[in-house]
Amino acid sequence: MISIQGCPVYNSLVLEMSTLSSRLLEGFPLLLVLFLLLPATGSAAAWTAPEEELARKIAAVTGPGAVAVDIMNRSSLGKKDVDEIGAGLRSRLETLGLRAVNPEQAAATIKVTLSENLQNYVWVAEIQQGAGEFSVVMVSTPRVEEGTFVREPAPLVIRKVPLWEQQQPILDVGVLEEASGPSHIAVLDPDKVVVYRFVEGRWQPEQALAIAHARPWPRDMRGRLVPRQDHLFDAYLPGVFCQSSSHAPLSLSCHESDDPWPLGGSSTLSSFFAPTRNFFTGVLAPGVGKQSLVAKFYSAAAVPRPSYTFWLFAAVDGQVHLLDGITDQSARWNWGSDIVGLKSSCGSGWQVMATRAGDGSGDSIRAYEFPDRDPVPVSQPVDFAGAVTALWSEAQGTSAVVVSHNAVIGNYEAFRLSIACGQ
Repeated sequence: MISIQGCPVYNSLVLEMSTLSSRLLEGFPLLLVLFLLLPATGSAAAWTAPEEELARKIAAVTGPGAVAVDIMNRSSLGKKDVDEIGAGLRSRLETLGLRAVNPEQAAATIKVTLSENLQNYVWVAEIQQGAGEFSVVMVSTPRVEEGTFVREPAPLVIRKVPLWEQQQPILDVGVLEEASGPSHIAVLDPDKVVVYRFVEGRWQPEQALAIAHARPWPRDMRGRLVPRQDHLFDAYLPGVFCQSSSHAPLSLSCHESDDPWPLGGSSTLSSFFAPTRNFFTGVLAPGVGKQSLVAKFYSAAAVPRPSYTFWLFAAVDGQVHLLDGITDQSARWNWGSDIVGLKSSCGSGWQVMATRAGDGSGDSIRAYEFPDRDPVPVSQPVDFAGAVTALWSEAQGTSAVVVSHNAVIGNYEAFRLSIACGQ
């Protein structure tokens, strides 16, 4: 009841409220539809400008006609955004006179790659017309900030298991056989490969194989040992390649070589090592997508995505380069020169281990994940008593071998590192 100048009023107010309520109820379905459409409309609007710009650039090359359009996502965009971009781009091409058809009916094929760098999304359109006409156009747009999305780091733990220790420098350790743990290993140093077997609770040497080389080694020596299926192992050293025989007693055949070294686990990516230095030249084989060259680097790590894999390279200038097959991005993340990628049953299923940037007196390694293009720490650091001198992934890709030079006792120590799910 409302009192107007002391007089109670009922009926007119009830009539007005009834009329207003009925009007609101009549309009409710339309309001609900508009409310539901708001998020989708806002999301699609973010891509309007780059879609129109890219469509105009494509049409300027091809002119009107029948085209085949293929869209590949190499960015962190989700399927919903990719579908919206694809639909929007095709619609804008159609308004410019480009009709989408099957490839066999097309006068031109257009391959659009959605990529990104640390600041922008980068869309590249490769246009093939006829047998010899090939053009590339691209646009960029600022990355959308996901203000409400907060990712909780996975509580992961780095397991550190001792493998071998000696006074001479250790370049790498290869695990040749395992039972409940490593039972047969090969230890690579600058002069030889020594094979050990675990018998009655201790390591027993089986055979020492000398490494033949005509030229002096570089001062900062590096090497890699890779177990093989058809013979026991391969050894990669600066300017030298060695291959073992398949049966005992073993022999080791070494010769000068500039063949590329394998970079990571079961990956097929390799790179050429500078024989007089301690880094890779940056020439990749076979390459990351269409990219076969990156800055000189010390180490590399793969980061798989559902539809592609990008690679990280710890460059000699302290930056980390990210190659996705289209773009080469660089950043400084306070990492050291040693990185490695590992698969696990924890978190996202794939982590990158990296040393920290420091003065070399002591070192640590931490695990990271990449929900986007920037690293998120997902473990506590594991410490070493001296500088890390080598970090190589093992063949299965689930563990890595790290070597450090103990600053207290002077020995070189090799450990196996793997990822465990935290409690």
